[in-house]
Amino acid sequence: MKERYDVVIVGSGLGGLVSAIILAKEGYSVCVLEKNNQFGGNLQTFVRDKTIFDTGIHYIGGLTEGQNLHKYFKYLGIIDHLKLKKMDEDGFDIISFEDQNKEYPHAQGYKNFVNQLLKHFPEEKEAIENYCKKIKDTCDLFPLYNLRWEGKYDSDILTLNAKQTIDSITKNKQLRAVLAGSNFLYAGIEDKSPFYVHALSVNSYIESSWRCINGGSQITKQLIKQLKKHGGEVHKYKEVIHFETKNNDVTSVKMKDGSELSATYFISNIEPKTTLKMVGEENFRKSFYNRIQSLEGVLSAFSLYLVFKPKTFKYINHNYYHFKSSNEVWTAHEYDENTWPKTYMASMNASKEEEEWADGMTFITYMKFDDLLPWADTFNTTAEKKDRGESYDEFKTRKATKFLNEIEIKFPGIKDCIQSMHTSSPLSYRDYIGGYNGNMYGYIKDSNNPMKSFIASKTKLNNLYLTGQSINMHGVLGVTIGAVITCSEIVGKEYLVTKINQASE
Repeated sequence: MKERYDVVIVGSGLGGLVSAIILAKEGYSVCVLEKNNQFGGNLQTFVRDKTIFDTGIHYIGGLTEGQNLHKYFKYLGIIDHLKLKKMDEDGFDIISFEDQNKEYPHAQGYKNFVNQLLKHFPEEKEAIENYCKKIKDTCDLFPLYNLRWEGKYDSDILTLNAKQTIDSITKNKQLRAVLAGSNFLYAGIEDKSPFYVHALSVNSYIESSWRCINGGSQITKQLIKQLKKHGGEVHKYKEVIHFETKNNDVTSVKMKDGSELSATYFISNIEPKTTLKMVGEENFRKSFYNRIQSLEGVLSAFSLYLVFKPKTFKYINHNYYHFKSSNEVWTAHEYDENTWPKTYMASMNASKEEEEWADGMTFITYMKFDDLLPWADTFNTTAEKKDRGESYDEFKTRKATKFLNEIEIKFPGIKDCIQSMHTSSPLSYRDYIGGYNGNMYGYIKDSNNPMKSFIASKTKLNNLYLTGQSINMHGVLGVTIGAVITCSEIVGKEYLVTKINQASE
């Protein structure tokens, strides 16, 4: 590493890597620092029994030519190198309810989305079409979502509540539950989640849904390849512990190993609460610092990763969002020891283009960080291996057994197909991905107070910028757009968006 760069980026999650490529392409010397063994944040994968599992990216939307993420990835130079598998056209997501033993599809393509649901709700054509129109109209209000550099969204859209908006579309309680059924994508909360978050989350999947063959870490590999092609650098085992400041500028970052790097610009792709603490409370307005520290993280998750015995469990080319009851679509995160888990997402890893048998399957359900408080002071990563103790292992085993018993009800006989079983808890998400209390998607957005969780990418310090899932929106598309917003502050929005569009022409 040199001692000085034009841009130093702390954290190699998607937001950091996309920002790095954008600026490297513009001729800046860029260095990305990562504390862990693996680059990529939520794009990380891991291997158990020769089976690849994703930590965060289970499917991606909007990757058909002409769609928004395709255009962004084209500009970044990675779209032609990704190995992708299109999910079931007539139902990429299946919403199912144990209390009715029924399954409902979310299909690709808006016309198909309507037609597939009409088979279950023949009387509700107008409502389903209105829902689709509302989703598209809402997404159309966000300029960068549509690769437009000019225009501002109407702030009224931020105060529309997701549950209330969906409920206003139809009186049919079952249809309401089905339309809201994939709200695990943003950890939906009945009285808080805004409708725009719902719309931006589901729209690109309805446009087109894809799995990454052999996991999402291929996105990281391709991004790093492009970064190096444009002269950028990326280094692991480099944990930044402090931002040095002078006269309202960041001058350098100090690392755990004692080394120091200076730069003209600094971008933090790590958790904003942590970033502010590392920069120093005295460098920010008290009201701003306190607001960020008071933000509530989105819920965390407990995941079960199953490796199957060869040729025992058929590959399924869609996801499941499964609920014990259709009444719990908005309240599944409110559980106690006895009622957990009330819902889960089930997803498969694609290992090749055509496949009959599955290698493995991932099941994810809500888990509060508070459930892990007895072990909150323990840390464990590949870079720093530590044992959390026997009681933690017992906790995970107990939860895994209970979770698997629920899964067996939906997938009878699945237990007999298991070769090995692995778990991750909110602590795993916290330590490996760096989310505050292991949260899945940054901070809770609240339709009652939309500005509370708003964090600008440009900070009060002259040369410090923020990026990542807590800035703007979470998800692959949301974080990519967030990185464009961050870099627009440095190179100009009209200039950058024009370049991104030109790459697809």
